[in-house]
Amino acid sequence: MTYLTAAFRGTAIACVMGIAAPAAHAQDFVNVLTGGTSGVYYPLGVGLSNIYAENIDGARTQVQSTKASVENLNLLQQGRGEIAFSLGDSVAAAWDGDEEAGFPQKLDQLRGIAAIYPNYVQLVALEESGAATLADLAGKAVSVGAPASGTELNARTIFEAAGMSYDDLGKTEYLPFAESVELMKNRQLDATLQSAGLGVASIRDLSASVPITVVEIPADLVESLGAPYQVATIPAGTYDGQEADVSTAAISNYLVTHAGVSDDLAYDMTRLLFENLETLTSSHQAAADIALENALAGMPVPLHPGAERYYREQGLIE
Repeated sequence: MTYLTAAFRGTAIACVMGIAAPAAHAQDFVNVLTGGTSGVYYPLGVGLSNIYAENIDGARTQVQSTKASVENLNLLQQGRGEIAFSLGDSVAAAWDGDEEAGFPQKLDQLRGIAAIYPNYVQLVALEESGAATLADLAGKAVSVGAPASGTELNARTIFEAAGMSYDDLGKTEYLPFAESVELMKNRQLDATLQSAGLGVASIRDLSASVPITVVEIPADLVESLGAPYQVATIPAGTYDGQEADVSTAAISNYLVTHAGVSDDLAYDMTRLLFENLETLTSSHQAAADIALENALAGMPVPLHPGAERYYREQGLIE
């Protein structure tokens, strides 16, 4: 091989690499921040990840199981995720920099994608515990969710509104959904409070294993809390042995991103969510409650410009 031939080949390779480099650099990485694997966020996150992988050219996706809302929002602020599920009250607390809720400073990089389905506060006790009301939980062993999770924030709020605190409980455990259920099956806990979509796998598992009571959270208590809490009902038959409707509280969930995500990626993440709702519902029935007309309802943080572009196209923003 002559020097000129070698030089030409080197130049050609350099040119090819120069052409290919931008395409590789342009690849989008989408880390979907969810929650525990026995909750609703995780299967929906898997479904969303698959939708993005199949429909965003060159996208690489992954699903990260986390402690849910509070952790997800802090990870977004650090740029360690591209889209996350979170409860609305956690998003509002993050934007305000509510230290007690787990946000020592304002999370100013958060940007909204969409309001999605409501979480239902589901307070479930072993039937044998005799607990049928909030007051009955005094002296009982109760799991209130992972520490500083959205579920645990809900638990604190509900107990305070009822004139109670964790000090009134016999024992307070800070555990994810699946671990709470396992301890209840082993009679090491009397009750668990879980904020999730209706039909959450953990409580379905529990109700199929032992007799349970779905504990009412009275409508007047929920009304006293105000937004983002709203009166809701867990319909009869949602769980084995639940023979009647049960009043409870609901809080909207949101998909959130951060300011560092490109406008094009945020646009695609928003568009593909609403264009594939039927597919997403096959991941979990909670997605059936997601509707484009509700996408902007109560959004606690500024919209990402990419999401805003999609909503303008859809006529939701003039």
